[in-house]
Amino acid sequence: MSKLNFAAIVVALAFSGAASAQSSDPRGACKADYDKFCAGIAPGGGRVVACLTDKRDQLSATCKAALDNRKKK
Repeated sequence: MSKLNFAAIVVALAFSGAASAQSSDPRGACKADYDKFCAGIAPGGGRVVACLTDKRDQLSATCKAALDNRKKK
């Protein structure tokens, strides 16, 4: 994944109101899952979150928890 794509994801998720703790922060908790399942998805408009949600059954437990915490905010 290019640094620009990752930076865009970080910014998009930072504005989502996610908690800053590593286990509940999608930026850190979902990086490996993003790299594996959604690397070709352009950030913006909720596309990355939608991709991760579509792949939910394949995501790590940490990423699932971070996405769940994001929804609660």
